[in-house]
Amino acid sequence: MKAYQITNWGQPLEELEVPIPKPTGSEVLIKITSCGVCHSDIHIWDGFFDLGGGKRITLEERGLGLPFTMGHEPVGEVVALGPDATGVSVGDKRIVYPWIGCGTCDACKDNNELLCNNPITVGTRRNGGYAEYLLAPHAKYLVPYDGVDEAFAATAACSGITAYSALKKLKHLTAKQTTLIIGAGGVGLAGIGMAKAILKTKIIVADIDPQKRKAAIELGADEVIDNGAVDAAKNLMTMTNGGPDGVVDFVGAPTTSSFGFQVLAKGGTLVVVGLYGGGMELPLSLLPLKVVNIQGSYVGTQQDLVELLQLMREGRVKSVPIIKRQLSEAPLAIQDLRSGKDIGRYVLINY
Repeated sequence: MKAYQITNWGQPLEELEVPIPKPTGSEVLIKITSCGVCHSDIHIWDGFFDLGGGKRITLEERGLGLPFTMGHEPVGEVVALGPDATGVSVGDKRIVYPWIGCGTCDACKDNNELLCNNPITVGTRRNGGYAEYLLAPHAKYLVPYDGVDEAFAATAACSGITAYSALKKLKHLTAKQTTLIIGAGGVGLAGIGMAKAILKTKIIVADIDPQKRKAAIELGADEVIDNGAVDAAKNLMTMTNGGPDGVVDFVGAPTTSSFGFQVLAKGGTLVVVGLYGGGMELPLSLLPLKVVNIQGSYVGTQQDLVELLQLMREGRVKSVPIIKRQLSEAPLAIQDLRSGKDIGRYVLINY
């Protein structure tokens, strides 16, 4: 089969011929028909995450060797089952939930696989969906997406549930309050498209790109601002009578998280989602003085995926613009994603 792999960190993906894996035990072989290209793939492609202050964590340090096949938003059809696999049949169409834990630690045994310290995540720790076939470790990680457009479904297992999980952390806010969403990239637009289905609040979106602000309005934002403007913070504080009560930073850069913290209302919550990286100075005295919460949010649970797919079926989630590329264009698609060439989400298709 063809697989588009990292062979050197940060260098163009290579098309390689590799054997089609054979499922053993409880494994299930999936023929990939669609796979989302996620911004976090860029960090995996580069081989490191920026921790700020000149520090970084490399994937080699975490045991990831090359060559490696990325792709953690895979969708496809069951084509073969291991001898112990049950729960699906050949021909079933499924999303592969990728955020899989080791299965043996206390977190995994308590059904908190996202907190596992030794995960075997599809597309980040084990070979993913930038290939013609993928081996899922167990049928329990295969989620039906009937009633949802396949390319749209391919965005659900990462960017979709990442946005969904982050917004759920602000469900306590009321209709009188305001949520600020920072960043209208792929994940941010996903969040904007579902925000009204999850939150009661007014939705304001901040982005420095006027085209992305336009896309945010089209997806349901009540208002948009340019957070790069000199008077952005002052104007936002006036608009919201003291600042937004919830802020979701889908960028996760020093400038965006600092802006979110600066404008956050007393008693508010800042949810940091994006993995852009770096560090920010935090005035510690303002944490108690403003009575604020700062919370990290990482992807989402398999139950989040099930819930989100139901909202999609009900037509309550607006789709981000989807740019389809052939699987063979994976090396180009991820380079275009890095350059910010298009607005929306890239989805590789293999049919």
